[in-house]
Amino acid sequence: MILVMGDIIVDEFIWGDVHRISPEAPVPVVHVSKIDRRLGGSANVIRNLHALDTQSAMFGVVGNDEPGRWVHQRLGELNSDDSGVFTKQNERPTAIKTRVIAQHQQIVRYDHEWNAPIQKQAQQFLLQAMREKLNQASAIILSDYAKGVLTPDLLSQLIPELQGKIIGIDPKPAHTHAYVGATFITPNLLEASQMADMQALNEDEHVEKMAKHLHQTLKLKYTLITRSERGMTLYDGQQCHHIPTAARDVFDVTGAGDTVIAVFTASLARGDSALEAAKTANLAAGVVVGKVGTATADWAEIASHAHD
Repeated sequence: MILVMGDIIVDEFIWGDVHRISPEAPVPVVHVSKIDRRLGGSANVIRNLHALDTQSAMFGVVGNDEPGRWVHQRLGELNSDDSGVFTKQNERPTAIKTRVIAQHQQIVRYDHEWNAPIQKQAQQFLLQAMREKLNQASAIILSDYAKGVLTPDLLSQLIPELQGKIIGIDPKPAHTHAYVGATFITPNLLEASQMADMQALNEDEHVEKMAKHLHQTLKLKYTLITRSERGMTLYDGQQCHHIPTAARDVFDVTGAGDTVIAVFTASLARGDSALEAAKTANLAAGVVVGKVGTATADWAEIASHAHD
């Protein structure tokens, strides 16, 4: 089982077509054809693990509202343990990102969320819930969207307790120093540059310096930096491996980072080497950016993409 803790977000998609401009303002009028929801933020990692036939458990915070109840229901449909999802009873709503899409292009996104750090009650709930599941876990993913769940205080208590397990972190620069002791991190180029306090130059030699700096500073086993059209760079403590992008067409990068950390972690958990796991994660990223919206990739799609 892989445990996932972080900021739960509901991704809402409003799909439609545009045929005219509004007479009220110079904006497109979208004729809505359908509206759907998907688990987003850290919960999108759960969707990716489900696509990989990997058992999971979610730890996070939702509001006492209809979207929060939907999150619990959807996790259940994905056979993911939701007992570690804390329902905030008062002012904190479930985070929702709503995207309006027409002709496969995103027109606007609007967010309804609360970014304040979670209170002690919720933090203690999450810590205790995680402790109760640890003996069942092969790996833990800490998916940080900087929405208030993975506070430095919580991370400083949690990471020492997770030692001996695979600890993967999808990081945010604001919390860099709280990640000490993780097994690996998966920042994108911009995040890595901010975490290392270096320029965001997408050149191999420069990225190697960032990866080695983060590896040493945070006492990591692996550093995996995603580099958009330049693919990925993995530093395994001995050498850097530059992996060219596997993307054929890029329609939407939404949630690609969640796919990378889910596939990389699941591959490590089944015994793959770090380089094998990174190559597989790179292929999976190539699959999902070719889809519109928050997408996932299963093992068959990943294997097929390798032979395209």
